[in-house]
Amino acid sequence: MSEPLISLRDITRTYRNGELSTTVLHGVSLDIQEGEFVAIMGASGSGKSTLMHLLGCLDKPTSGSYRFAGENIADLDKDELASLRRKTFGFIFQSYHLIPSATATENVEVPAIYAGMPRLARHTRAQALLSELGLGERLGNRPSQLSGGQQQRVSIARALMNDARVILADEPTGALDSKSGADVLALLKQLHGRGKTVIVITHDREVASHADRLVEIRDGHIIHDSGVIGRTGQPSPTADAARTPEPEAVRRAALADIGEAVRMALRALKANLFRTVLTLLGIVIGVASVVVMLAVGNGARQDVVDRISSLGTNLLLVRPGAPNVRRSVEGQVTSLVASDIDAIAELDNVRAAVPEMNGRVTLRAGNTDYSTQVTATIEALPLARDWGVSAGVFIDDQDNQRYSAVTVLGQTVATNLFGDSDPLGEYVLVNNVPFQVIGVMAAKGAAPWGADQDDVVFVPLNTGSLRLIGQRYLNSVTVMIDDLAAAEATQEAVRQTLLQAHGGVEDFQIRNMASLLENVAETQNTFTVLLGSIAAISLLVGGIGVMNIMLVNVTERTREIGIRVATGARTRHILQQFIVEALVVSAIGGALGVVLGLAFAALLQVLGTPIQFTPGPVALAFGCAFATGLIFGYMPARKAAHLDPVVALSAD
Repeated sequence: MSEPLISLRDITRTYRNGELSTTVLHGVSLDIQEGEFVAIMGASGSGKSTLMHLLGCLDKPTSGSYRFAGENIADLDKDELASLRRKTFGFIFQSYHLIPSATATENVEVPAIYAGMPRLARHTRAQALLSELGLGERLGNRPSQLSGGQQQRVSIARALMNDARVILADEPTGALDSKSGADVLALLKQLHGRGKTVIVITHDREVASHADRLVEIRDGHIIHDSGVIGRTGQPSPTADAARTPEPEAVRRAALADIGEAVRMALRALKANLFRTVLTLLGIVIGVASVVVMLAVGNGARQDVVDRISSLGTNLLLVRPGAPNVRRSVEGQVTSLVASDIDAIAELDNVRAAVPEMNGRVTLRAGNTDYSTQVTATIEALPLARDWGVSAGVFIDDQDNQRYSAVTVLGQTVATNLFGDSDPLGEYVLVNNVPFQVIGVMAAKGAAPWGADQDDVVFVPLNTGSLRLIGQRYLNSVTVMIDDLAAAEATQEAVRQTLLQAHGGVEDFQIRNMASLLENVAETQNTFTVLLGSIAAISLLVGGIGVMNIMLVNVTERTREIGIRVATGARTRHILQQFIVEALVVSAIGGALGVVLGLAFAALLQVLGTPIQFTPGPVALAFGCAFATGLIFGYMPARKAAHLDPVVALSAD
């Protein structure tokens, strides 16, 4: 007799639950030759199922030795045991253990997926096996659409998918009627006839009588063994094959086939569609919130920056006011006067220095009265403000020298006083003083601080000072510079000039518009980050939803995990499967969230909210959704990957 294929020596198996321990197998010794048909018979609780789990490498003995083809199984790690099961063992379970959401063909294909068989090849083989077993018309049926006998045939086909040499059948007829049971036993005899080693676990002596060899077990002890009968089959595979590196194609495809993993994930998610939709909703809302919030934040920032930029970034704004300032009797700041303008205008890098006096006036044109702001200034204002006229001309130096009673209207004022009529050449009363309209400014829009820049009239500086405003001091001076790179040096030169003119008293303030723009941009960036962070909380909540749904999936699909492990899935296969499912949920939710976010942002834009669409926030939101799936899917996936296969198979 050649070396036995399976050799057990003094095997014990003890289960521990806290301090309580139960020994199921007591020193079992058994040899099984290649090509035998063996029935292991015993009553319920005798230890026969535990023995089958040990024989199929689903479990490890507490003590004793299990050698498969001469190789000690104890020397194999978890993944090597999975490889051995995949290449050598085919399981036929009493409860069939089919994946409910998969078709008959897909159930049969499972072992071949982990073996790395190409999709078309395994599909063809699965259909051929099912057809051979009389299920050619049931290829696309799910387990719920098959009878008990048909489900058991699917289980047998799955056991043969990888051309297993050892068939382990646990109560293969226990849940079947007599005819279906007889058909299954006939199939087992056929498999034995083809050289397969068949081991049947049963409590039924009639079933056991179909085997060539009978082994009886009671209370964890073998009480009878009829001995080896029959032939020795083909040369047995060695357990060392489990250690042999798999071909590159196998490593590439053994559920590292991402496409197959995605298909499995979609099938599993479809099986619980309503729950999947609720999970997707959390991701969709989170991603949409991030997209909208960042689009709004970026739009608000850009809007403010554009408005400030419209005032000019090569400007220095000089305003009166500081801890030591001169004030008029009315409490107005009086530290800037017309002579300061001449001193500033003579400095290097200064292109123009534009004074402004401001006040409130009432205009009348015909029977229409209108209250607005008057700005008394000089001819350089359009240059410094980058603000031209849309009709007529602006004030010139001669108007200033002659104290001319002329005015240029802002668009808002022109519309309120004259409507659609042409105001050029017309006279308006400004505080009851007649002024001729010589021009209309181009539309400027709202200032960064919200004021309507078009709600103003311009008059010559000297005229406004003498006839309208009644003051000598200036409200502000706008200094236009040529070289923006020298802005800080020019700012300091203006400061020193004014200090000298004001007797060393710094009773003014100088604001660099370029610096202001940078500060505003930084502030708005902070605001955008804040909005994004708030939105990210929604994404975090969605991620927790993904983790919860995956934990529920692991709990509900514990038996499926056991089936996959029994058919050869390694730890990384199970880990990858559940991570891919989490990623698929997150990717679908992320894509829907991006679409919804962009659509809502577009709606806000139509309603007048400043919006800026950039690829960054979209990529960030989708990337965060994907990362959320990976991070929150890992723990449930890890839990699934480390489930004990025996416990998993016995789960409800």
